[in-house]
Amino acid sequence: MAAEKAEMDALKKECDGLRSQIEAARKAVNDTTMSAAAGSVASVGRVQLKLRKNLKGHLAKIYSMHWAADSRSMVSASQDGKLLVWDTFTGNKLVAVPLKSAWVMSVAFAPSGNLVASGGLDNMCTVYNIKAASPKTLRELDAHTGYLSCCRFLSDSEILTASGDTTCCLWDLETGKQKIIFTNHIGDCMSLALSPDMNTFISGACDSLAKLWDVREGVCKQTFTGHTSDINAIAFFPNGNAVITGSDDCACKMYDLRSDQEVIGYQDTTLNAGVTSLTLSNSGRLIFAGYDDFNCHIWDSLKGEKVGVLSGHDNRVSCTGVPEDGMGVCTGSWDSFLKLWN
Repeated sequence: MAAEKAEMDALKKECDGLRSQIEAARKAVNDTTMSAAAGSVASVGRVQLKLRKNLKGHLAKIYSMHWAADSRSMVSASQDGKLLVWDTFTGNKLVAVPLKSAWVMSVAFAPSGNLVASGGLDNMCTVYNIKAASPKTLRELDAHTGYLSCCRFLSDSEILTASGDTTCCLWDLETGKQKIIFTNHIGDCMSLALSPDMNTFISGACDSLAKLWDVREGVCKQTFTGHTSDINAIAFFPNGNAVITGSDDCACKMYDLRSDQEVIGYQDTTLNAGVTSLTLSNSGRLIFAGYDDFNCHIWDSLKGEKVGVLSGHDNRVSCTGVPEDGMGVCTGSWDSFLKLWN
């Protein structure tokens, strides 16, 4: 017993030593602050977007939305038990997919525009072909032991899922089997985002950590600390060198992958609401973050200042998304409406 305790103490000591080495390495590359580096950049000014469309059709809380690659179609998921595919130019509904389980938490459009996937408290990711005469269930991916919080397609044959069982998973849609299971989080995985080159992805979880994973190797490459509560939303900076996180601790943060640390935080002392969702403009200069205060606040990513607000929802803003052409932003809410702004 004594020998075991001695070994444990030695290992603890080794861990602490390694931790301080990591800290030292991070400090060595931390040569400037974001505000100093962006000091000469012109201010964005006040960002005022107009409400262009109010998409009505869902009968219950909207939990998730995702743009198609054509920047025109969009899919939304609501706990009325429907996925709706919208033509955002006309405001018409193109497809309605009835769900077996109404407790949906996430939805995703495939890059091809042929498939959508959704999942939630049924612990399953269900993939539908929406180009058939009527929407057909293509696959039911059933191996997670916790709720499905997020899913994103790599292609028509591969999809990534994040789950309340603390794992993320890469699936082969041809066989319906798991290819790689990504285990390292110690809290429910709440969100994931694919890097622009699709070789890595980032996940945020209830252990208040964000982790970077290599899709090809199936290993955790980097871990980012700093939040004091669940990370609900996560996104890649458009150039793939940084990630933005949003948390229940009322803050968003930017982490740089190259210097392996937080570079700037986005927090307003008067804004006492958790972040539910976030998305970035195509340049990465603007962060659109949905909060529990029923608003979507706009942040200047370089200067860390709040530069605008999208208000109009009567309940929590649960999802936000900017289409690939960057021409606007969509907010979805528990008030059952989707709003398009630009």
